[in-house]
This record gives sequence, structure tokens and C-alpha cells, in this order.
Amino acid sequence: MTDSPLWTPDEVRIVSSNLWRFMQERKLKTFSDALRFSVEKPDAFWSDLWSFCGVRAETRGERVLIDADKMPGARFFPDARLNYAENLLWKNGDSDALVFRGEDKVQRRMSWKELNANVARMHRALASAGVKAGDRVAGVVPNMPETIVCFLAAASLGAIWSSCSPDFGERGILDRFGQITPKILITCDGYYYAGKTIRMAEKIGNVLKELKSVERTIIIDYIGESEAVAGTLRGGVRLSRFMSGMSSDPIAFAQLPFDHPLYILYSSGTTGIPKCIVHRAGGILLKHLSEHVLNTDTKPSDRLFYFSTCGWMMWNWLVSGLAAGATLLLYDGSPFYPSERVLFDFADEEGMTIFGTSAKYIDAVKKSGLTPKTTHKLAALRAMLSTGSPLSAESFDFVYDGIKGDMQLASISGGTDICGCFVGGNPLSPVYRGEIQGAMLGMAVDVYDEQGKPVKAEKGELVCTRPFPSMPVMFWNDPDGSKYHDAYFARFPNIWCHGDFAEITGHGGMIIHGRSDATLNPGGVRIGTAEIYAQVEQVPEVIEALAIGQDWDSDVRVVLFVRLRAGVALDADCAWRRRASARRFASPRHVPAQ
Repeated sequence: MTDSPLWTPDEVRIVSSNLWRFMQERKLKTFSDALRFSVEKPDAFWSDLWSFCGVRAETRGERVLIDADKMPGARFFPDARLNYAENLLWKNGDSDALVFRGEDKVQRRMSWKELNANVARMHRALASAGVKAGDRVAGVVPNMPETIVCFLAAASLGAIWSSCSPDFGERGILDRFGQITPKILITCDGYYYAGKTIRMAEKIGNVLKELKSVERTIIIDYIGESEAVAGTLRGGVRLSRFMSGMSSDPIAFAQLPFDHPLYILYSSGTTGIPKCIVHRAGGILLKHLSEHVLNTDTKPSDRLFYFSTCGWMMWNWLVSGLAAGATLLLYDGSPFYPSERVLFDFADEEGMTIFGTSAKYIDAVKKSGLTPKTTHKLAALRAMLSTGSPLSAESFDFVYDGIKGDMQLASISGGTDICGCFVGGNPLSPVYRGEIQGAMLGMAVDVYDEQGKPVKAEKGELVCTRPFPSMPVMFWNDPDGSKYHDAYFARFPNIWCHGDFAEITGHGGMIIHGRSDATLNPGGVRIGTAEIYAQVEQVPEVIEALAIGQDWDSDVRVVLFVRLRAGVALDADCAWRRRASARRFASPRHVPAQ
């Protein structure tokens, strides 16, 4: 911790921010005032946010928060009826809504008018296929415009979305989607990574053998082979054919309760297969609006980017940027292909204003020798966001010395569990080396010691002491709510305990020191040890195994210890078989470094 900030917002930046305007209307003078208001008067804050952001709804209802003293159990806007997708599709002109790069192979853009038209056609196609509110629509999909079209069309009907990225193995997909029995599976013919073309037909075919609930398999054309792939899969049809003949006229968005499920995300599976975390549409909309519009200061003129796959909650967060009216910049593939310049080239070419990425990526750029400050203009860039793992103090230095000196660096931290952030940036406060700026609006964040007492300037458990809208509705297949309760509320009754080691600094900022539970976090991707063990157990030479996360080179690497059968040595062949199993059945991130 140092006393001199790396960045301080100037007066122009402050008074032009959405948050400043929000504060002025409520006679709040500082960010601390705004945070205190948002936490101590949640009814007023979330109601004011609804009005400030112009949330579209059939009705908001009179009640804002009931059972506020219960976690879980508190409910926001219990009488409201709205649709998440409608709130993302309020623009309808010829300007860019989505701009896409698929490495150096594919470039595409989609206007707001085209996005609305495509969602309308997909809405009608899904309805014609029998999809209704509550049905699950699952995607093994790249981060591309068609994926967003499919998600918003599903949400417009009240169907429940769930996705993972195409690099997931068969077992990783089935461990997730096998629990939620989707009616529709959306995938692609293949994808590009590091210049290679990876085809999907065989993997998806094997998944469908076990995923009996799927009635239609819809293929997005990415590598130009969707017609052939569709013919090989059960219920297979090209996306373009599935939508053909459907009207693009405006649709009637299903008006649903605030707590209606929007999508299912997945825990890391530390004690078995991943837990299915069900998120509520209204809660996600409001939480993301607070983070985009107020904390990140996203405006309709912004061009917002976050490097993410569809298997990470930051993809869901990025999509909600449409609700702020921003243009989304989408990238799929390796962030270092064809060179380490590619994302910064994208930033220059498209006038990127907000650059979101992971701490690991920033570290990797530093190690590559690239200094974007000298190789790129980055004229429009005003903020860089980092999450996934703690951002080291040295990476703070590199961002300001090597990327751009006059922008905000917002290290943010939250989780899949809330599909949002507990702590992060704001446009009014200074940035200190190695520190997150502070709590997000509406989040009663604190740090507790082992006895459940608040502490400052020492490590403890990150907790949230009051309810917030994006707490999960439930876990799937958890009828009595016991798994949900035990995941967050067993440690400190009626207090959300997140499982992060954290520290409140003298500036009122936050340092995250890593996970306090059994979750591993290599490269910012949360991995449960149980997911690794499930694959290692399939290697006959291994009797027992123990996976640990080791702090290594400003990140975490997975180290696997094994006890082998008598007479078996840990030779090259055995190690290869371990790695092959992990790669095939979970994801490349599950492969131990040592």
C-alpha cells in the first residue's frame, strides 16, 4: 500500500459521470456518501436506480424489498413483472450493437436494427419449436453475435439459458447440462484457436448420446461447415435455416416475475459435479445496471470489451452492457493470435473505451515484452477492468507504465455465485497500487475474522451483511435449499460468506488474497478439485490423488500429487495419459501444471 495514488479522476471526468448525476439528484457529495446511502437505504437505492436507468416493465409494483432481514429469503420487487431481453434491446438504429473478431479469420458487425430483427426471428423460431417459459436452452458456443441473439431470444420467451465454451470436453458439458435437461442445444460447427480450426461434430454427437432431453440441435455457422454438421446430429439444423421464414416484426416480450430464472451458471464443483446456480432476471438486470451505469460509468457512446468465453460469468456481465446502450466488442479465440498485439489492435481499430480482461492476461502481456503505450494509440481508452484472480501490485505498475497512464484501472472481484461484483471500481475515487477501489454500490461488504468480528488492515473472510438483488434464486435440484444455504450462510448465520480472503486497506480499498475454500484458480478460472479427481480416477495407475493450488509467477498453478499402484512409475507415458484424460473430459484448465 502506498499513499500516492496511481490515478485520480479530474473534475471533468467526475462531473460528466453517470454516478455524479445520480448523486446530485439525491444531494450526495462523495462516493462514500453514495455507498452509505445504497447500503443503509436499499429500498430507496434500488428503486432510484430503476428510475434512473429507465427500466422497462409491465409493472414495478409498490413493494421494493420484503424480508430484508433474511439471507437467504429477502426479495426485491416481489410484485414487478418485466423482461430482461426487452431492457437490452431498447435501441433500434443503424449504429453498431455488436462488433466481432474471430482471431484473424472472421470479422463481422451487427447494428441495433439487425440485432432486434434477428432476436425477433429467433424468438419466433424457438416458439415454433415448442420452447416456452421455464424450458432450458443450452449452448456450447463461441463468444459471437449469434450467441447473443440466441440468448436474448430465449430470454424474451422466459426460457432459461445456460452456456459453456466450445473447448469444454464431453464430460465437462454433460456434468453441467445433464443436470438441467435442456430442450434445445445450440452449438457451432467449429471454432478457431491459435490459428487452428477445431471441429465440434464428434464431441457434440457424443454429448447428445447421453443428453436425451434435447429435441433440436441448432448449429451456428462459424467455420463454414454447419450444413454438413447439422446432418450428422440428432435434431440438427443450421441456425439460418431454423430462423428462415420467421418475421422480424417487433415481438411481445414475456412479462415475468422479477425472480423468474434468467440463466444457470455453475459452481466449480469442489465437492462433486458442479452446482447449478439459478439467477433471477430482475436481480441480474438491476445488479448489472448498477455496475455498468454507475460503477463503470458505461454510456450509450461507449464501446465495451471484455475478453471472455461463454463459460465465464463475465460473458453474461458483458452482454448486459447492451442495457446501458453500449456497443459490445466481441473477440473469440486466443488473445495472442496472430500476435500479442491483437487485442490492442482491436482497441485502436474500433475505438474501444472500456477494456476488460483478466489479471493473467495483463501479466502475460507484460512478459511478452509488448508495451502498448509505445505501439498503439489507445486514444479512446478510458478504463481497463481486471478480474479472474487478484491483480498484483507489479501489474498495476505495468498498466500505467506500459499500457496507458491516464486511464482508470478498475480491479474488480465478485463471482459466478452472484454474477457480479462485491468490490470494484468507481469513477470518483483514486486508484492505489495493488488495491481495488472499494465496495460496489448496494453491497454491504465487510471482512470478518474467525470469530465473525469485523476487522480492518488484516486478512479475513469477505462477507456481505445485507441482501442484494443478484443473490441466486436457488440451486437446481436443491428442493429444500440446503445446498444453497450451506454454500454461503453456514459459516456466519444470515451473512453471505464468499470464500475469499480479503483485507480492507487504510484507504478504504480492498485487497483480495485469493480463495479461502477448496477452489483452485489457475489463470483466473475457478476449478474444483473434485472435477480434477473425477478424471484422474479414470487413470488405472493412480490409487489416490491430491490437487493443490500453488502461488506461482503472479498467478496460481495446479499441482497434482499422485499415489501409484505397486510397480508403476510416474513415467512420461503415465503423465501423458493423465493430461489427455483431463483435456478430453473437463477443459484444458484442468490439466495440472506439475
